[in-house]
Amino acid sequence: MRSSRVFHAVDSHTEGMPTRVITGGVGVVPGATMSDRRRYFIEHLDHIRKFLMNEPRGHAAMSGAILQPPTRPDADHGVLYIETSGCLPMCGHGTIGVATVLVETGMVEVTEPVTTIRLDTPAGLVVAQVRVTDGVATSVVLRNVPSFVLGLDRTVRVEPWGDIPYDLAYGGNFYAIVQLGKLGIPFARTEKRRILDAGLAIMAAVNDQARPVHPLNPEINGCHHVYLAAPGSDARHSRHAMVIHPGMFDRSPCGTGTSARMAQLHARGELALDTDFDNESFIGTHFTGRLVEEGVLGVLGVPDEPGQGAPRGPEEPRGLTAVIPTIEGRAWITGTAQYHYDPDDPFPEGFEL
Repeated sequence: MRSSRVFHAVDSHTEGMPTRVITGGVGVVPGATMSDRRRYFIEHLDHIRKFLMNEPRGHAAMSGAILQPPTRPDADHGVLYIETSGCLPMCGHGTIGVATVLVETGMVEVTEPVTTIRLDTPAGLVVAQVRVTDGVATSVVLRNVPSFVLGLDRTVRVEPWGDIPYDLAYGGNFYAIVQLGKLGIPFARTEKRRILDAGLAIMAAVNDQARPVHPLNPEINGCHHVYLAAPGSDARHSRHAMVIHPGMFDRSPCGTGTSARMAQLHARGELALDTDFDNESFIGTHFTGRLVEEGVLGVLGVPDEPGQGAPRGPEEPRGLTAVIPTIEGRAWITGTAQYHYDPDDPFPEGFEL
C-alpha cells in the first residue's frame, strides 16, 4: 500500500448527519485564534477538506471536524468544522459528534454522570456537557455561541415565486427562515427535489440581494442555509427541511439552525427563556433546544479574560439583542478509519457529481 499522507478518523453520526472527526494527520494549523486558523485553512489547506469530504472518500452530504490544540486557556480542544460546502464557523451537530467521540474514545477525562468539554471554535467558546452512563455518551447538551436576529419580515425576489417573505437569524451560521407553505410545496420527502431547488434559489437570492455579515466578525458572512418550516410549526414543535449549500439536506435537526430558529421565535415574542423547543429534522430526528440567557450582542457570552471574546470595535451594534441557546441531541460512533493519499490517485481532492 502506497501513501504519502495518512489521516486518522473516528466516524460518527448525530441524529442521522455524519461527522468525520479527524484525530490525526493534519498537524497544527497556524493561527493565534481558531478564527485565524479557519482563515489559514481556507486559504492554504482546503485540499484536505476536499480530500476527506468529497467522493469517493465522502459523499454529497459529508460533514466533519478537525481536532486542534486550543488557542485559548479556558478551552480543552480546538475544532475546525469542514463539510462539502466549505469550512464553517460553527456546527452544532458536529460539536455533538466531537464531544461524543472525545468521551467514548477516552480522549478526555471522563466523569459520570456529566463530562464537561470546553471547545474553542472559530465562532467562539462552546461548552458541551456530555451525559455519561457506564462510559457511554447518552446525550450531549451544547451551550452555543450568542444567537440573534438580523431582520424580521424581509422579502427577497425569487423566480418563479415572486417576493418571498423570510426572517434572517444567526446561530453560528446565518439562516434564512421561510414558511414552506408560501412556496406551495408540500412538506414531504417525495417532494425533496422541489424543496431543495427552492431552498437553493432562495439562498442565492438572499446572498445576491442582501448578503448578511456578522456585525462583530465580517469573516462570518453569507447565507448558506435555508430553514423551510413545515405548516403547523410553532414555538413548541417545529418541523423543517434544512437546505445547505451547495445542494444537500441536513439529516440532523441542525444545531446552529435550531439556535437561529429559537432566536427568531424569541424575537417574535413566541418563545420565552427556559422553555423547551422541539426541532424536528426532515428525516424525523429531534433536538431539544432552550434559550437560557438574553443580553446585548458583543457583551453576552464574552468571558472575563482580555482578548478572548469576539472582536469588538466601533462597529459594535449596541442594543442588538442576543440569546444564549442550548441544544440537546445524541451521536453514535459508526467506525474508525485511516484515509491514505496515494500520489497516483486521479482524485487527490475528490470530485463532486
